[in-house]
Amino acid sequence: MTAVAPGAADSGAGTAGTAAGTSEDLLTETYQAHYRSLLRLAALLLDDLSSCEDVVQEAFIRVHAARRRVREPEKTLAYLRQTVVNLSRSTLRRRILGLRLLQKPMPDMASAEEGAYDALERDQLKVALRGLQRRQREVLVLRYFVDMTEAQVAETLGISLGSVKAYGSRGLAALRVQMEAGHG
Repeated sequence: MTAVAPGAADSGAGTAGTAAGTSEDLLTETYQAHYRSLLRLAALLLDDLSSCEDVVQEAFIRVHAARRRVREPEKTLAYLRQTVVNLSRSTLRRRILGLRLLQKPMPDMASAEEGAYDALERDQLKVALRGLQRRQREVLVLRYFVDMTEAQVAETLGISLGSVKAYGSRGLAALRVQMEAGHG
């Protein structure tokens, strides 16, 4: 595998890219000399070999695409290392987001009676939530159904942390009263 696109030679004067950035020759030499060390770097940040290889390959592709902007060709390896780190972070963020979006596994199958009771309780909860003030409902939904921290809720809604706590406390109290009234 090579990190440079075939036929994408530097245009012009046969310089080694000293004034125009990193040359393809220097990038190819860097690839040959440092591919394994960059792969080891990615392996310290990621957990599977194929992702590591993808990250390192993508790093070379990106540095190749930006090679004319590299003012100091001797820093090519440093740019590559930083790109590997950044791409590894992005890969991990995508994985974490994917895991959060996956549905949580269902516990052992409940009986039809339990399922009906759960559905009735969920419906009562939805009705009770609709009966809350708008901010109370927003805080409770973000806090307990989206699993946000109080700080994240405050940032999302553009309100103070104290307001999140107050709306949450009042909302839970009102929700408790409404749910108990629905069961009685």
